[in-house]
Amino acid sequence: MTTCLTFLSATAEETTGVFGDPFSLASGPLRTADSPHPGFPPYSLAVRGPSARCARTAGALGLETVPESALRDFDYGRWYGRTVADVVAEDPYGYSAWLTDPDAAPHGGESVRDLCERTARWLDALPSDTDRALAIVEPSVIRGALVHALSVPARAFRHLDLPCPPAVVSLILRGDGWHVRYGHGSASEVHQATPDEPVSSARARPADRRTAGRE
Repeated sequence: MTTCLTFLSATAEETTGVFGDPFSLASGPLRTADSPHPGFPPYSLAVRGPSARCARTAGALGLETVPESALRDFDYGRWYGRTVADVVAEDPYGYSAWLTDPDAAPHGGESVRDLCERTARWLDALPSDTDRALAIVEPSVIRGALVHALSVPARAFRHLDLPCPPAVVSLILRGDGWHVRYGHGSASEVHQATPDEPVSSARARPADRRTAGRE
């Protein structure tokens, strides 16, 4: 069976200048719609990261989603809620290591490799009867999923550029492995990510998916 998993980013990369999502749901009501956007097809599985940003994105689109802790953003440890400028001023070497070493966790939270492996475990555990799924997540989770799908080492994480926000990335699992399609956030882009369409994309061999992110 072919599985089409579409990731939609809840926010643009590096736009807030703050580590994590310090804005709680209590900061204001969710903007909701009466019904899903007409461009969105039905999904057998619709999940989102547990952050307020992901919840607000789902609400604005009128999508009913279930929070999934495995698709959360990085655990930023001591850096959570702090600005990038403050961290760079206080710990420039730690920040540099965070950007260059996939095993570094100078903030005491998760490393890049930790996030990639957590995301990979979730992908591998998708029910075999899932045909079309949607996940509203932070950009870091999309990158982690790409590391796994493309069977590239974790050090490639920061070299995987996402489309202009809001990013749409579809992973289509067929017999020969994962195929990747990039979109640009419109409802038509999400609608077009169907399991049966031909995809011109990168592909990972099934055997490689077991070791992705471990280098």
